[in-house]
Amino acid sequence: MRIGIDLGGTKIEVIALDDNGQALLRKRVATPRDDYPATVETIAALVEWVEQETRQRGSVGVGIPGTLSPCTGKVKNANSVWLNGQHLDKDLQTRLQRPVRMANDANCMAVSEATDGAGIGMKTVFAVIIGTGCGSGIALNGKVHSGGNGVAGEWGHNPLPWMDEEEWRIQQTVPCYCGKSGCTETFISGTGFMQDYERLSGQHRSVAEIVQLAAAGDRLAERALLHYERRLAKALAQVINLLDPDVIVLAGGMSNADRLYGSLPSLITPWVLGHECQTPIRKAVHGDSSGVRGAAWLWPQGDAG
Repeated sequence: MRIGIDLGGTKIEVIALDDNGQALLRKRVATPRDDYPATVETIAALVEWVEQETRQRGSVGVGIPGTLSPCTGKVKNANSVWLNGQHLDKDLQTRLQRPVRMANDANCMAVSEATDGAGIGMKTVFAVIIGTGCGSGIALNGKVHSGGNGVAGEWGHNPLPWMDEEEWRIQQTVPCYCGKSGCTETFISGTGFMQDYERLSGQHRSVAEIVQLAAAGDRLAERALLHYERRLAKALAQVINLLDPDVIVLAGGMSNADRLYGSLPSLITPWVLGHECQTPIRKAVHGDSSGVRGAAWLWPQGDAG
């Protein structure tokens, strides 16, 4: 049995998978925000609950909204800031009395989709979460690739490539929370899409509402969506020029705009070196469950227990 934990800023989710990847149990509880000891104890309690309910002992994998520093072994870059500077993996190993594997939540999503999702059978999977923010992860041969500095996949904090005049203007007025300006995240996150529509219309609407308006023929919503598609295409073309993954998998709120899967391929191609691109763009099979499933799959088949 594989136990996966998805540690988020508002909820902690647990799942138990059997050897075939079928979910045995799952549960969500509130995250004890700003309380590190309580966070460790909540995760441990969820693992113990699963094992009591199933009467099995499982391997444990944890997805976190940050990464483990290869220099210090401590959590860094977590937007759940009470985790930063902590030896979370070691503290959980001590509490649970077993090895614990840990990875960035977007990397967990990449592993999930590479194992039994939209990237199954693919050697290199680039997985993108485009929701409130913009995160991405890389799976190579079904395993996390986190890089020598632990920041592989931090695609959203590179500049949006090939900016036009309007994008240059936005860069000057919309800073990224990381402290820089012009980050891809500020343009292609769901938040960036809503802000672009608000600049055009003067109205604040949700992602789903704007997409529905565009489908109904609303001129300003359609314009915002065209802006979004072009920006996402440029950003993904940059990934293809650098990594050339076998598949790109989209998750998060913006991934539910189904027209993206028809429009992106032709929009990406002009920005790819050589003007040829056959990279499939697919929607995540496991949706919101990809992160917690990927955490469980940090222990691959034949390696759990």
